[in-house]
Amino acid sequence: MSTPSPMSPLTVALVQGATRWHDDAGNRAYYGALVRERVHGADLVIVPETVLTGFTNATDSQAQTMDGPGLAWMRELSIETGAVITGSLVIVEDGKHYNRLIWARPDGTWAQYDKRHLFRMAREHERYDAGRERLIVELNGWRICPMVCYDLRFPVWSRNGRQAQTAGGMDYDLLLFVANWPAPRREAWRTLLRARAIENLACVAGVNRVGTDGNELNYAGDSVVTDALGQPLIELGAQEQVAQVTLDPAALLAHRERFPAWMDADGFALKLDAGRQ
Repeated sequence: MSTPSPMSPLTVALVQGATRWHDDAGNRAYYGALVRERVHGADLVIVPETVLTGFTNATDSQAQTMDGPGLAWMRELSIETGAVITGSLVIVEDGKHYNRLIWARPDGTWAQYDKRHLFRMAREHERYDAGRERLIVELNGWRICPMVCYDLRFPVWSRNGRQAQTAGGMDYDLLLFVANWPAPRREAWRTLLRARAIENLACVAGVNRVGTDGNELNYAGDSVVTDALGQPLIELGAQEQVAQVTLDPAALLAHRERFPAWMDADGFALKLDAGRQ
């Protein structure tokens, strides 16, 4: 068995922007400028859900393939900045549509995660197909589990577990969410992010958008990074904002050592609904 990479400090940049509605080229220029001009020395850059279109059900006109400009843009921006870039895109593949999170690395490679929980109140489940596998990636020795928006409401899907062979001793050390979470439900966003940190003994990052979209929905931002106690390390407001914070692995590991709640967790097996393939 290989020895896990030791954890080192991880600098995370939150890019909270006012996504342009159905404007792929405009959003690539806009978010690209935010990252190039206002992110400095970050290891990980997080942009919102459906970053190039806004949260849309117009999949026939707005979806692009994995050979399209969206993935190419994220890969190029990652290579240029030397940071991992993550956010989600509207993707069509084999005749199916996905709200797909991309994890673009500076070496040109990428990983992907398809949003598992589709927001039926906006009929997302009628336009998109649900993912079936979690993604866990590694950066600076941190194991990171990225998810998308509505996934935040389902704690079983993000449940952390004990993995003694990892540097942090658990499945993951940082849980992150990219979102288009409307302002009327902002207290749910704020509360659930903290709850996911506390129950999973992990740091949590959530990046939301601001402004008003093409459906006249307003977004209040509230992007945040918390420690494993649910205490904010950095909080953003309701305006366009880019901010960075460095996560200290020593603080996370010390908390897990003195408060090993994982030892009393209930064991269970996750059974995926066959009707959501």
